[in-house]
This record gives sequence, structure tokens and C-alpha cells, in this order.
Amino acid sequence: MLTLTDIHKRFGPTEVLRGISLHVARGEVCVLLGPSGGGKSTLLRTINGLETFDQGHIQVGEIALGPADGPAREAALARIRRRVGMVFQQFNLFPHRTALENVAEAPIHVLKRPKAEAFAQARALLQRVGLDGKADALPSALSGGQQQRVAIARALAMTPEVILFDEPTSALDPQMTTEVIGVMSELARAGQTMIVVTHALGFARTVAHQVHVLDAGRIAESGPPARVFSAPREEVTRRFLAQVTD
Repeated sequence: MLTLTDIHKRFGPTEVLRGISLHVARGEVCVLLGPSGGGKSTLLRTINGLETFDQGHIQVGEIALGPADGPAREAALARIRRRVGMVFQQFNLFPHRTALENVAEAPIHVLKRPKAEAFAQARALLQRVGLDGKADALPSALSGGQQQRVAIARALAMTPEVILFDEPTSALDPQMTTEVIGVMSELARAGQTMIVVTHALGFARTVAHQVHVLDAGRIAESGPPARVFSAPREEVTRRFLAQVTD
């Protein structure tokens, strides 16, 4: 479904991604763990073009994306963004639009779907994330967990093949975190392909198919969660797991 090959990214003289390669199969939940500053969020942002990269190759299905600028890259990015959704740490909802309007916005304006169809889909998605009673609420009237669930519904509205989650619960309290993790777990059970940057180790243990530990721009360790959590092979993994609690 998605393959990254030898991805390098520099900010000036600082190399923040130093040869990242990984493969995510269709229906797989891939969790990226590791200490802050390891490059996890930057890696997600290179996949959907929010960051450029300097070397390497990204493949989403049959779509290839390289580092070179130009019309070919822009055309590839437009196709990738229709197939790869993203859920951010800070929700990024339109504050002047209701939950329903936030979810329906992209299908109407990007996919050119009829408004009636887009709003019907948006209502169904809000119901799926447990917010069918909040369709007419503005973001300011919603809790952080509810706003993040609207953001997940908004990503789903584009029927993405892959969803990228960039620390979706880090701004939430424990109760709200549980709400959002519940929705993400349901998506995983339904077969949604996901790449998740998170410190929620319980989610990684129980839902992930593969865990990758990033440190200093490299993948320090990879494997199924049962093995990585019970018998980490690298010192950076052992230090990280000792410092982070569920």
C-alpha cells in the first residue's frame, strides 16, 4: 500500500530524516514511537507533501513521489492527497463552520460531490465516531476529544486508503484520549490502513501490527509490538519504554 525508501530530509545543515525505509501493507496499523525530536512527525508530513524531502522515494499504490520539484511532483501529490488523509494534533477545524460542515467541506469542494450527498455522508460519519448529536455544533462548543473525533470524520469523508495520525491524543486529557483511541481502534478493526505517531503505548500494544522506533532520524528498531515491548533489542527502545507510561 505504501512504501518509503531511503527518505532523507534536511532543515539547513541539520539532517532530521537519515535514510528512513519502511513498508505498510493494506489494512495494517503502523505505529511510530520514539523520543521527541526523532523525526516522527516530519516523516508523516513528507508522505502527504506538507514537507518536501531531499532524497529517496515514496510509493502510494501505483503513485510514485520523488524529491524533485516540478509539475510531475505536484500532479503526484494531488493524487496522493486524495488517497492519504491526515489527522493533526491540534484538530485544525474551521472555527466558523459546524461539525457537519467541517466534515462535508472537502467532499463538496475537492471531490465536487453534490451537497445533499456530502451532507448525508457527513452525518453518517459523525454517527460512526459517536457525535450524531453534535452535527450543528461549532468547534468552540465541543470538547477537545469531540473536536478530534470530528477531525477523524473529516479525514474519513475523503474515503482515504491510508490515514496518518500525528499524535492525535497528545493535547487531550485521559478521558478524551480514551474516546479518540476507541474510534481509532474501531477503524483498525474495520481494516483501515493507518500510520500513527503516538505515545499511547496501550494502543500500540493492542492495535498495531508493526511498531517502528525512531531516534535521531533513523529507525532504531522495528517489529511486532509483542516482541518490541517485551524484549526490546536496542538501548534507545529500552530507555524510551522506561520513560513513557500508558
